[in-house]
Amino acid sequence: MECCRRATPGTPLLLLAFLLLSSRTTRSEEDRDILWDAWGPWSECSRTCGGGASYSLRRCLSSKSCEGRNIRYRTCSNVDCPPEAGDFRAQQCSAHNDVKYHGQFYEWLPVSNDPDNPCSLKCQAKGTALVVELSPKVLDGTRCYTESLDMCISGLCQIIGCDHQLGSTVKEDNCGVCNGDGSTCRLVRGQYKSQLSATKLDDTVVAIPYGSRHIRLVLKGPDHLYLETKTLQGAKGENSLNSTGTFLVDNSSVNFQKFPDKEILRMAGPLTADFIVKIRNSGPANSTVQFIFYQPIIHRWRETDFFPCSATCGGGYQLTSAECYDLRSNRVVADQYCHYYPENIKPKPKLQECNLDPCPARWEATPWTACSSSCGGGIQNRAVSCVEEDIQGHVTSVEEWKCMYTPKMPIVQPCNIFDCPKWLAQEWSPVTVPSFFVC
Repeated sequence: MECCRRATPGTPLLLLAFLLLSSRTTRSEEDRDILWDAWGPWSECSRTCGGGASYSLRRCLSSKSCEGRNIRYRTCSNVDCPPEAGDFRAQQCSAHNDVKYHGQFYEWLPVSNDPDNPCSLKCQAKGTALVVELSPKVLDGTRCYTESLDMCISGLCQIIGCDHQLGSTVKEDNCGVCNGDGSTCRLVRGQYKSQLSATKLDDTVVAIPYGSRHIRLVLKGPDHLYLETKTLQGAKGENSLNSTGTFLVDNSSVNFQKFPDKEILRMAGPLTADFIVKIRNSGPANSTVQFIFYQPIIHRWRETDFFPCSATCGGGYQLTSAECYDLRSNRVVADQYCHYYPENIKPKPKLQECNLDPCPARWEATPWTACSSSCGGGIQNRAVSCVEEDIQGHVTSVEEWKCMYTPKMPIVQPCNIFDCPKWLAQEWSPVTVPSFFVC
């Protein structure tokens, strides 16, 4: 081997040392792998939906300790849970409702987003300030934080990318597209000033369409926010937002905070219905509402396929077009819907040549000559030649063998085969006798 040769006087000692070290490292890695048994099968997923964890084990075959890990993890069940399933951390807290704590039963609610230990099960007794760590570890697959895909595995918070891969750093853009560039939505921000009166008790602040994300509204003043919704199926609803809390409105999570002088409304999205945020008059002073959200571009230009070629042979042209497409209903709509979004730039038509192969040679005939007889049968003649047409449309005569794949058209045909008119004599009439007159 190269590393075992004697160093010549000109061989640098540093290179020799590197070769020796590389050989030892390679050999130690091979030895380390040999000491382990093969990885075992993957366990069942810790959850049936919402993202869980599965593990695989391997056994150390050495009488001494083996270098490396004997367990590995992967994500599984990366499908959304139905809305009625509820929060996974909340389920783990409620499992302790029938267990006495210091001699008393409590209804336990989850405490989320603990910055110090997000993977411990901390719960709060409903209606009290009592917060207790009911377990040092949450179940595998529990989200570390409510607004993150990172999950707890064996009591440690593990990074999960939007591709649901363990250790991945790929993230969603503001439009909700994994590893996207933000081109499928637009930022909407604005401010509303109420002009309510005794005759106008409520007003619309902003309409937030289906699929919008990262919604935040802040009302400052005495007035009150409330919601109206309309699903894609046309069902309408209303939520008065009377108290602080997190609510499920048409399967969309709504977080509402009510303070003496302001109200804050947050919705992570994507919204599962069209939301109309309204304001209701509650005092003599006017209120202001600041809002911001990311609205999906639900109407986008879609390039069509090329239209049929303008010629079947000899060279032609074909074009594409663009049509406005509704991403919600999966159908083509009027162009005006796409013109609504400034970000939507209609693609220019594409032009390409097509059917460039020369047209095959064909027989071409001149018009028939006049018939040689006006009746009684005659003949007509014409010239038939083999021609080709080039890409520019020029027609030229070629050798007849090029047209032999089709029968040659006749060059002579009979004409005026009806009989010629002729005189026809009829029978004589009877003899007439002259009349004589006697004087």
